[in-house]
Amino acid sequence: MTPGRALHGVIYVATGADYLDLAVQSARSLRAVEPEVPIDLFTDRREDVPGGLFDQVHGISNPHRRSKLECMARTRFDRTLYLDCDTLVTAPPGDLFDLLERFEMALAHDVRRASDLIRQGHEHATPYAFPQLNSGVVLYRRSERVLAFLTEWARRFAEAGVTRDQLILKDMLWQSDMRFYVLPPEFNLRRLTVLDAWEPEDAIPTIIHSHRLMDHMRGQGERLRGLERIVEAERAALDREWERAGGRDTDLVARFIGRKANR
Repeated sequence: MTPGRALHGVIYVATGADYLDLAVQSARSLRAVEPEVPIDLFTDRREDVPGGLFDQVHGISNPHRRSKLECMARTRFDRTLYLDCDTLVTAPPGDLFDLLERFEMALAHDVRRASDLIRQGHEHATPYAFPQLNSGVVLYRRSERVLAFLTEWARRFAEAGVTRDQLILKDMLWQSDMRFYVLPPEFNLRRLTVLDAWEPEDAIPTIIHSHRLMDHMRGQGERLRGLERIVEAERAALDREWERAGGRDTDLVARFIGRKANR
């Protein structure tokens, strides 16, 4: 590392065998496109971690569904990219970490932004244009201020008794004067079907974040490996979603706006 340059790296948090399996897969995809980046893992299954993949492996003594909230503040990196386990890295992140020269944190908008689920906060109502931000890809500084924010996020989540950490995050970002940046979707690509619509120079898909990678954990099919299988599964899921909604209107805008207006 160049003297005086901030140390940057990637962390994963995996509790249980299934999530560890996904974290290993994601970390290998990252290594394939960015071989030199430091990668740390936080897990309750240190004995099952394959050698040579992670730079450091940290233990989790009291695992729970949102152990990541405590672990994010334990990063050793000056600039950290946290990735959920159900991610695949398909292109080098490049100068992504340089955003932290100007901003303290960076996240992408969540999908389903017209749904009550993603518009919801815990204590605060916000405009439609301020939806939840997805907490599966988070870029952040290791500063006193940001670490305090992460610690407070974990505390509020534990006290709130909710299942989704993004409700608390939405409230806190709305209240805070934190300098955060909203990442372009290619850095947290939640809908691979958008690739069917993108033109060649629209974007470079960099971080894929698909729940289809966890379908087997929910009893919804076999373990999916490889982008081709995941894209096929997402296309099928998209068709089913529109069927449940009553089909797609031929007017590309009305199919969205009309449905919401008639709810």
